[in-house]
Order: sequence, then structure tokens, then C-alpha cells
Amino acid sequence: MKYLRQLLLYGLGALVVVTLSACGRSQAATSTTRPVTITFWHGMTDQHKATLNHLITQFNRSQTRYRVVGSSQGDFASLQHKIMAGAKAHTLPTIAQTAYTNVPTYVQGGFITPLDPYLKPGALKDVYPAFLKATTYRDRTYAFPFSKSARILFYSPQLLKRTGLRVPRTWAELSRDGQKVHAQGLTGVAFDQSFMSELDDLIAQTGTPLISDQLKVNANSPAALKATHVIYDMLQQKTATTAGTDGYGSTQFFAGKTLFYCGSSAAIPIMQASAPKGFRWQTAPLPSYQGHHATSIAGNDLVLFKSASPAQRRGAAAFMTFLLQKRQTTYWAQKTGYLPLTKAAQRDTKFQAYLAKHPTAKAANQSIKFGFQDVAFRGYPQYFMALSQATDQMTSQHQTPEKAMGRLQRQTERIIKQNR
Repeated sequence: MKYLRQLLLYGLGALVVVTLSACGRSQAATSTTRPVTITFWHGMTDQHKATLNHLITQFNRSQTRYRVVGSSQGDFASLQHKIMAGAKAHTLPTIAQTAYTNVPTYVQGGFITPLDPYLKPGALKDVYPAFLKATTYRDRTYAFPFSKSARILFYSPQLLKRTGLRVPRTWAELSRDGQKVHAQGLTGVAFDQSFMSELDDLIAQTGTPLISDQLKVNANSPAALKATHVIYDMLQQKTATTAGTDGYGSTQFFAGKTLFYCGSSAAIPIMQASAPKGFRWQTAPLPSYQGHHATSIAGNDLVLFKSASPAQRRGAAAFMTFLLQKRQTTYWAQKTGYLPLTKAAQRDTKFQAYLAKHPTAKAANQSIKFGFQDVAFRGYPQYFMALSQATDQMTSQHQTPEKAMGRLQRQTERIIKQNR
């Protein structure tokens, strides 16, 4: 009888299983265990949300152990507020989408946990270096790369043909183009409400970032000031403009008022949906400066909260790994304008065929090789606000780079010192 019970328990032999079922015994061979629920807060809306929901559904269908439940928290600012409130109220989800620069704050607060124990060895080995830097903090993996975008240049081939110009290869060419068309009532380039990203790019192109990996601040260095003057001088000469209350420079670009628009590759689906009928546009990598390319990589990563159970942590790692697989990361890129995160995905013949059919996606993917991400440190959100204020002071108050960037230098040094 003992041996028979073992056969029944482990389901050995079809006849035994049939007999067991017929007798209505409780030791049925098939498991009735419910899948572990993985709650996922994110900041995706509209088409991006629909695409993410599709990926979640695909993961849930691909296995039976875990079930991911996605929940949009609105925009990223709302998501960040929700995470901080959830940390205080002990109501955090299993995982959430967030900027990797928030990781030091989360680690200090003690509510996220490293991913290293739950990821398989080599899980991130094929990820591009431009995305990998953001995954670690204090030599531990706290962020998993997910939605990454690059700054690119949008342009109208029709407008360039009409003005007899070409896509600028350098910032100097971009500045000259703005001067050439100024008399025609056109502006050379439109930035978003703030030109922080482009300033970050330009200063990185000097070879010395705004803040080094060793947390040395270079905001008022001679090289940084010279680079800042490139944009500042264009704004003062009215050959460049910021979006102001429009929020995004695409508004003026679509109105035919600017030759170029500097924006995010994640805006490509939105640009496609909102372009006026008959308006044709293309994309190109950002211009170089002093012979060097550098493009800031923005976007969000995924973090795992300490409140998750061991089973939820394993499920979260399984879901993250699923998203990084070639099929998923290329699907995400095609539908959202975000970037495929691995070299294998970039080389994939189907994705290359997609790029051939959709040339507007090429510029962002070409920019990966010279993409970079800011160093994350405690106090980064305060630094980000200080940088925003500095660019606003140069735009609305016409403060010189020497004054605005000098203040930024002092503020950032103080922020870093206070958070050591």
C-alpha cells in the first residue's frame, strides 16, 4: 500500500492516474496551486501602455508559475510620488518602473533590494554598455534596463530642399544654418521647454561630463562654458528657440517654423500620430562637437522592492529576463521608439528589416554606440532641479553661462557634500 500511494502521489503510470481520478481522491496529479502575483507599477500611457500590456499578457501566457499585473500610475512624476508614498505606507508593489538616478535615494530609504541573487549568471552580458552603467550602484545590480531612448534630430526634407541646406553634421553647422534662414522668418532649431539634455550632450562631447564618475563637478570649467555658449548664443541670436509653454519643440517644428527639432526617440510614435497631413519628416543623430559624438540616454529601468516575497522576487526576475529577450525587446522598440537593449536584438535580421522599412528609427539606433548616462548619486534629484533652474535662467532671464553655470557649480558641489 505504501508503494501504491507513492505511485499515486507522483503520477507514475497512466492507469494509476485514471484510477485515482475515478475514485475522487484528493491527491490529483495535476497541481491546483495558483500562480504568484507580481504587481508592477509603471508610467506608460496611451500606445506605450497598450504595448506594455501586450508584453505582460505574453509573459503570463508563456508560463504558469507567475502572473504579472500591470498598473499605470499616470506620468512619471505621478509614479515617483506614488512610490515614495508607498514606501512610507508600506504599500509598494513587487516591481516598478523608475529612473535609475532614483536608485541611491531608494537604497538610502532601504526599500529596494539588489537583483543579483535572482538573476541568472550572465543575464545582462549582451546589454549595450550605454545601458549597463545605470544598472549598478555600489557594485550591486539594483536597476534592470527597460525603456531607453536617445536624443535625436528631427528635420523636414522639404524644408531643407527649399532652403538649400543639408542635415548638419556639427553644432557649428547647425548654428550657421540658423543664421542663414533667420531672414526668411525661420528658426534653426527648436528645443523642448528646457535644453538640459542637449546641454548635457554638448558638455559630454568635450570629453568631460558635467559630473564625473568620481563626482567631480565640471559645470563652470572652461570647456563646459564654451560648450554652453553654443546653445546660449543661438538663443540670444534668435536662431534657436525653446518650446516654452508648448512643452515640446515639435509644435513649432510641425508648424514649419524651424528647420530642426531636438527631441527624444521615444516621441517617434507620437510624432507619427500628430504630424499634419502631408508633412514629411526624418531623423538624424545629434551633431558632433569638436569632432566628438555623445548622446544622452534617457528613460526608465525596473527596480525590485524589499517587501516582495521570495517567490515574487523570483517571478520578477523571470519577467525582467523575458522582457530582455530578443523577441520582446525588438517588439518594444518597434512599437514605442525606445531602443532594443541587446546586441543580439540590434543584429536581428527581422529588426534590421524593420529599420530598412522605417528609416525614422535609424538615428536612435545609430546613436547607441556613443550613448551615455549620467552618474547616479545621492542628491541627484536636487542636482537635476538645479540644472533645470540654470537652463531656465539662461533662457528666460538671459543670464550668461558664466553666471548660471557658476551657480550650478556651487549648488552641485554643496549637494554632493551634504549627501556623502
